[in-house]
Amino acid sequence: MSLRGTREVVGNYQIFRLTGLLDAFSEPVLRKVVGQHIDEGPSDIILVLSQIDFIDSSGLGALVQLVKKAQTDNGSLQVVTNPRVTQTVKLVRLEKFLSLQNTLEDAIANLKNKKK
Repeated sequence: MSLRGTREVVGNYQIFRLTGLLDAFSEPVLRKVVGQHIDEGPSDIILVLSQIDFIDSSGLGALVQLVKKAQTDNGSLQVVTNPRVTQTVKLVRLEKFLSLQNTLEDAIANLKNKKK
């Protein structure tokens, strides 16, 4: 199964809910699609990865690039995670940089706190 997802704009941020595999095959599409939506705005992004079955180094690289792109556009990127994704991210010590959140509610609260 490849990567699938939905996009929703809520106020001044975008929510992407993704399922499937975030790997070398799906990361170019993820970077392109989310990157275009960052350009269009709003530039605060929440990626809900709680339904992701697998993430590899290519997927992690895409997340890092998207965080940098959002920051360049004066936004941020929050990642709602699951134990599998969290474990992979912690292996490479990117948990702080990727702003891992346990729930969508936590991610929204963190976004609001950053804007204060």
